[in-house]
Amino acid sequence: MKLLTLNTHSLIIPEHEAKREIFVDFIAKEQPEVFALQEVNQTASAPLLGEVPAGYYPCPGNNVPLKADNHAAAVAKMLAQRGIHYDWSWLPAKIGYDIYDEGAAVFSRTPITAAENLLLSKSDDYSCWKTRRTLGICAGDVWYYTVHLGWWKDEVEPFAPQWETLSRAAGAKKTAFLLGDFNSEADVRGEGYDLVLRSGWQDTYRLAQERDEGYTVVQAIDGWRDAPDAEAKKRIDQIWCSKAVPVKSSRVVFNGLREPQVSDHAGVLIEL
Repeated sequence: MKLLTLNTHSLIIPEHEAKREIFVDFIAKEQPEVFALQEVNQTASAPLLGEVPAGYYPCPGNNVPLKADNHAAAVAKMLAQRGIHYDWSWLPAKIGYDIYDEGAAVFSRTPITAAENLLLSKSDDYSCWKTRRTLGICAGDVWYYTVHLGWWKDEVEPFAPQWETLSRAAGAKKTAFLLGDFNSEADVRGEGYDLVLRSGWQDTYRLAQERDEGYTVVQAIDGWRDAPDAEAKKRIDQIWCSKAVPVKSSRVVFNGLREPQVSDHAGVLIEL
């Protein structure tokens, strides 16, 4: 079984339609059981989406309708055109870059039977760019959460309390995977990565029998440009499990080596 995570930067990335085509071709080839996406946008002022692609599972508490250029809906439609079906859900968290409904999505080959809308930040202000939500879906007897957390040293919405909320909710499930952009560098001690480890979660990268360097960001990106190590390689996109599981491999994808870059982040593909 394969799982994938990617911070897509979706509509913000130059030539995003061509890059989405590359991404969908990859999904069609690899067909991961679940893939989780972050920064999944739609233009807030766009018209409503006419026909919702099959497999859509509305997330409880989401009052923002799907718009015509919704990135997740486009991915679902393109996969369907290739004869590949996924159940999928999308949850917006905030207005991003002043013009987008910005959120996250999860796609599952196994039917989605439940979804969870989890507020992680103190703020529930949709207009605040630091508002954070997590979307979780249940497929089979496993929960999968698409994660995009705040920064460790953020003075307004820091990592630690967001993590405690997420860990408490996801940790109550029988088995849960957390897939996403943790905004916490794995090589930095005493911060977010170590907190997740101390909470009892298992980093699938460390469990993997085969793995590469693991770095998913290799240049300055939004949110990190003012950091002293802005240009340093970072392993901030990660996949965690609530318990130790056998992991055959973990590799970085869409980093310009085996696959072209499609975002300012590379993704992570694991095989269990």
